[in-house]
Amino acid sequence: MAEKQQQGSNVEEGSSTAAGKVVCVTGASGYIASWIVKLLLDRGYTVHGTVRDTADPNKTLHLRALDGANDRLQLFNANLLEEGSFDAAIDGCECVFHAASPVFFTIKDPKAELLDSAVSGTLNVLRSCKKASVKRVVITSSMAAVTFNGRPRTPDVIVDETWFSVPELCEKHQQWYVLSKTLAEEAAWKFSKDNELEIVVMHPTMVIGPLLQPTLNASVEVILNLINGSSSTYPNFAHGWVNVKDVALAHILAYEVPSADGRYCIVERVVHYLELVKIISKMYPNISLPYKCGDGEPLFPTYQVSTDKIRSLGAELIPLEKTIKETIESLKEKGFFAL
Repeated sequence: MAEKQQQGSNVEEGSSTAAGKVVCVTGASGYIASWIVKLLLDRGYTVHGTVRDTADPNKTLHLRALDGANDRLQLFNANLLEEGSFDAAIDGCECVFHAASPVFFTIKDPKAELLDSAVSGTLNVLRSCKKASVKRVVITSSMAAVTFNGRPRTPDVIVDETWFSVPELCEKHQQWYVLSKTLAEEAAWKFSKDNELEIVVMHPTMVIGPLLQPTLNASVEVILNLINGSSSTYPNFAHGWVNVKDVALAHILAYEVPSADGRYCIVERVVHYLELVKIISKMYPNISLPYKCGDGEPLFPTYQVSTDKIRSLGAELIPLEKTIKETIESLKEKGFFAL
């Protein structure tokens, strides 16, 4: 209830200043981006959303169904690799939320599937922002661009916004998604400095929670694979988790709060998959869950991520237990899982 009240008060505060303001969300059909669009519309903004194909119902129907969409949502075709394709959508916007970026954990051609889209796409969007004299750009990055640097992560270690992933290390270990996020952020900061464009970069961790889109995205699929009986083992890994609604709201606060700057880690809690299985088992005792770790190695250690900076924007983070429940209930509602 406290979480709902907190988000509700934020909506009310934003609504009084949002009327008449036009903002853009790139990759609007995506998991995080759809929620950004929804919360912006709830707050009274007029939203320009870009998608790869406005004729594709999987990309548009869930957006057009949102409250306020009929009057205050306009969708545009845009392609990350086509320079200038974002000009029309961004023209006249005060802020751009750049959420469009590929998310694949298993890939065959890293350059074509991830690196070109992430880096060139980010620069294409920023060039359009410069042309349109956009006041602020809020970029969706990832904790992947923060933590992959060889520094130890143990229970007493606190990761914060001063950490940066190391591109050479990413490439050495063939961590292509991590590399894409790291290089895209580097390119964005360089462009920002060279062109005096104000950017804020958001670094969510593994994002789960309710789906607005009809298709399954990579991060929520991780939860589905734990509960659908497809495996008897769980990964020997620990990382952060956060609710998609909190991530979307944090993006909006990064625009609305004048003092917002730099980078923001968005992590409610870091847990091992073993702990995740325990939480799900307690909530849903009838679900058949993996019963052993995927390898015989010692459990991967947990670590901490500072929430001080993201909370300074006024963000409150939904507890992981509630987020897991919302995720599973959404998977059931969308027909991806049945008890």
